[in-house]
Amino acid sequence: MPGKIWFVGAGPGDPDLITVKGRKLLEQAGAILYAGSLVDQAATLHAPAGCEIRDSKDMTLEEMVAWLLDQASRHAIVIRLQTGDPGLYGALIEMTRPLTAAGIEWAVVPGVSSAMASMAAAGETLTLPEVTQTVILTRTAGRTPMPEGEDLEALAAHHCTLCIYLSITLLHEVQDALRAAGWREDAPILVVQKASWPGQEKIVRGTLADIKAKCQEEKIGSQAMIVASPTLGAANWETLVRSKLYDPEFTHRFRKATPIKP
Repeated sequence: MPGKIWFVGAGPGDPDLITVKGRKLLEQAGAILYAGSLVDQAATLHAPAGCEIRDSKDMTLEEMVAWLLDQASRHAIVIRLQTGDPGLYGALIEMTRPLTAAGIEWAVVPGVSSAMASMAAAGETLTLPEVTQTVILTRTAGRTPMPEGEDLEALAAHHCTLCIYLSITLLHEVQDALRAAGWREDAPILVVQKASWPGQEKIVRGTLADIKAKCQEEKIGSQAMIVASPTLGAANWETLVRSKLYDPEFTHRFRKATPIKP
């Protein structure tokens, strides 16, 4: 019987941020195909002795699929180890379609995305009551065009949290789009390079007006998350709207309201 191919999210870079399920699969794997240009090699250290490990950074999609199919004919557990989460800016469906056509069983193990890791590294929150309850994960158009209606200016018009992937080399275009959508020059912007990577993480805080210059000073030109959000810096605000779930004056099925005495 052919083996099963698992698409495992390695997380944002720190080997400890892979899920427990992902680590257990790595420990049982007969073969691992990992994204060497993005996934730190430390993520493969859980592989057992004799496991066949291949870096995919020089392979085409067709070569990767052929490798996975070949390994599935010889091993019960084969892993495609991807950065972040396999379903976000990965070629998941492009790889699984030929596997399904070949009758090979496959499954996905989700991973921590760099958007979450970046906000965690900076001690920020993606949402706040009555500030924004919406998070948009997007990118600017490069060699991969954006679908109609999804240009950054249109999305930025919502003035919610924007996590902008794969766009640090186009930071000037990000600035232009936010300005066109009505964001102020003093709007806070966060850039995190290699979020969670041990010894390599960089955190840059700035505004719409100066974030590009600050990133240039830090020589950040790749593998960086850009976050524009009205929640940034909330830890230093004088007042916050309380979360209803934990408000003593709010009743829910686990707790009755306790009015605050004046």
